[in-house]
Amino acid sequence: MSQRGKAGLPFILVTVFLDMLGFGIVIPVLPALVGSMIADKPTQAYWYGALLASYGLAQFFSAPLLGAVSDRFGRRSVLLISIFGLGVNFLITGLSPWLWLLLVSRLIGGASGASYTVAGAYIADITTPENRSRSFGLLGAVFGLGFICGPLIGGVLAANSLRLPYLVAAGLALLNWIYGYFILPESLPKDRRTAIDFKKANPLAAILALTKIQGIGSLVIVYVFTVFAQFLLQTTWVLYTSFRFGWGPRDNGISLFVVGIVGVVAQAGLLGILLKRLGDKRTALIGLASSSIAYLFYGLAFQGWMMYAIILANILGFVINPALQGIVSKAVDPRHQGITLGSLNSINSIMGVIAPLIGTPLLAQVSGLPPTDFRVGVVFFLGALAQACAFVQAYFHFRKKRLGVSVAEAA
Repeated sequence: MSQRGKAGLPFILVTVFLDMLGFGIVIPVLPALVGSMIADKPTQAYWYGALLASYGLAQFFSAPLLGAVSDRFGRRSVLLISIFGLGVNFLITGLSPWLWLLLVSRLIGGASGASYTVAGAYIADITTPENRSRSFGLLGAVFGLGFICGPLIGGVLAANSLRLPYLVAAGLALLNWIYGYFILPESLPKDRRTAIDFKKANPLAAILALTKIQGIGSLVIVYVFTVFAQFLLQTTWVLYTSFRFGWGPRDNGISLFVVGIVGVVAQAGLLGILLKRLGDKRTALIGLASSSIAYLFYGLAFQGWMMYAIILANILGFVINPALQGIVSKAVDPRHQGITLGSLNSINSIMGVIAPLIGTPLLAQVSGLPPTDFRVGVVFFLGALAQACAFVQAYFHFRKKRLGVSVAEAA
């Protein structure tokens, strides 16, 4: 790692932590905020899904473009713009008395929500290929730290006012912007910057281009399936637990606090051991298998404490994304890390649109059933199926690639 990398890595990790802290604060609060404006559960579920989908839709179109802009002009300026946009999103949400204005604020937040994408490109700029999966794991651990502190703080603040967490998150975004403006160095030298190719910055074209990279191919399908399952869980968790177990912002804040703890332990500690002993491919397969089982049990749980037991048992499920990101990153040109990781984030974003549009209507359909009815867990059953499909696809992809290497060596 260069001197610039040694200086920049702590800065970017702190930046992502503050960003995710602000974002995490508001997660357990949004369903309750929507519920304070709408009385019946089905309508609450539909509006909640629309707010989540609008954020993902805006991010889907902006992520590869902002990634390409960062490849051209550097990472630092794009990070600052995205942090400012998220702050505006939080402020509007905290002050808005209307649902339509909440929708506008989500669009603003999604359009500027490239901080994690560009942070990933920043990490790729300053690390060697052999250390990249581990570095992405460290980034994921910091991301998780934000979710350790954020949801718990949000749940506590929401006890006083449902809007207070958003105002605090806006303040953190401002603090983060000030920190980045004065401290964060640029990671991309001018001689490694590339012109913006708007065709590649098209999100659909960018995803298609990923499938043509040698060594990746059908692995993109694996990423699609597993991210879809993860977004089903993320976008319906708070609403699902409030319907099934009667959890409020405080209870959901505590549960997401536990998720964050497990994620940090997995990505900061366990991931390095697995990568060293098993490699990134086997690590990804183990994580996919673990998550497939965990999602099934989430759907079958009929008491709140069971969710905690499943979270702890599924610690291996938190290593999937950094392992897959490391595989993809090592297969592309170092000059194109920004647009490549932006393309991966476009998959995240479109799943952030599709998952709530599928998950929240499913929850609306079963919201009137008794909490002990197994059908209430239909969203998680769908997630388990998606993770199982990802596992099967990944297994055959890695097996085909391994056989191809063996044939080449024999030749």
